[in-house]
Amino acid sequence: MLKGAKYAIPAGVALLAFGTSAGAVGAAGSARQAGATTQAPRPLFAVLHSPQSRTINTTGAPTWNFSYSYLATTYTDTFVGTNPTLGTPTTVPTYIIPIKMSLSGFAPSPNKKLSNGKTVVANTVASPIFQNLDYKQGGTDVGTTQYIDAFQRAALWGTVSTKTGYHVLLGTPTVKPLQTFAVPSGEGVVAKAFGVKVIVANINWFDAKAQSLITTLGIPSGALPIFLTTQTFLSDDGTINTCCIGGYHTVSGGGLPYSMFTYIQKSGAFSQDVSALSHEIGEYVDDPNTNNSDTPAACSALGNRNSLYEVGDPIEVDTSPKYGDYAYALGGFTYHLQDLVTPVYFGAPTSTSVNGWQSFQGQKFTTVCQNGG
Repeated sequence: MLKGAKYAIPAGVALLAFGTSAGAVGAAGSARQAGATTQAPRPLFAVLHSPQSRTINTTGAPTWNFSYSYLATTYTDTFVGTNPTLGTPTTVPTYIIPIKMSLSGFAPSPNKKLSNGKTVVANTVASPIFQNLDYKQGGTDVGTTQYIDAFQRAALWGTVSTKTGYHVLLGTPTVKPLQTFAVPSGEGVVAKAFGVKVIVANINWFDAKAQSLITTLGIPSGALPIFLTTQTFLSDDGTINTCCIGGYHTVSGGGLPYSMFTYIQKSGAFSQDVSALSHEIGEYVDDPNTNNSDTPAACSALGNRNSLYEVGDPIEVDTSPKYGDYAYALGGFTYHLQDLVTPVYFGAPTSTSVNGWQSFQGQKFTTVCQNGG
């Protein structure tokens, strides 16, 4: 999987951008050199990796340590929620911060109405990320709930099947007023990617502005801010050459985890509707501090440079189904949610997950950490 370059926002943070070229490892690069050949857009996600010393706010969402043994070695990583052996639910207060990006007269807005009469923001709130569906995985009903909660219950089904009160839920989102980011000419371009006219903005520039909003909008500790753009991608240097990042997750300088995703309005395109959001929320739940790096050596050997426990990246490859997306109909609209890997993918016993599956949708891998992580 393609890895990314180091960044200085905030200090000590590194960017890991995961692409679809399985087995390829290299730096995403800094500013494009003059005369460089323009590359085709690639599907990418990112994590602004926090140092191990950074911890979640003590007043934040509860976390617990998940441990398993693989080849006589014990691995431990931090998940959001309570230990499933307690059988208790967790609800994370959630804030959506819609952002209208603008550049060269192009200003795609999350307040635009879609074919079903809802805005991009309203369609996001009405999606399976926040609303309930009944999920039957391989004939096993893991619950009528939100998509990421269903995934986490399935991932830990060996315990949850008898502790059915366990949940990790997103609270009904508070939608903040629309914000406008005017992209400076040196920090982005208007381009075409995956058949869509988009703004491509520098992730460093964007993240600095996003972090400032956490303070100015008064997002409380313990909450999860989600930054929402539409018809927009981020890139390593604000050019199409290092495009296209559909979303990322990280931790603010104050220790608050947050996520960003883009809602692409074209069916079949990378980051269509809430697919990127499903990727980022799944990774927030299983790596809230962006420093879960206690994984088998195979993860780094097979392309995961920092051995991060990332559950979306191994599956966002451009195969069937495209970008790992699965269709779910809700409220007269068909959403696309990305598949996510379970602890079995990282070497945990098959008794850990529903049906012993390595992913929520039952994708099979031949080796532990086959696609990195």
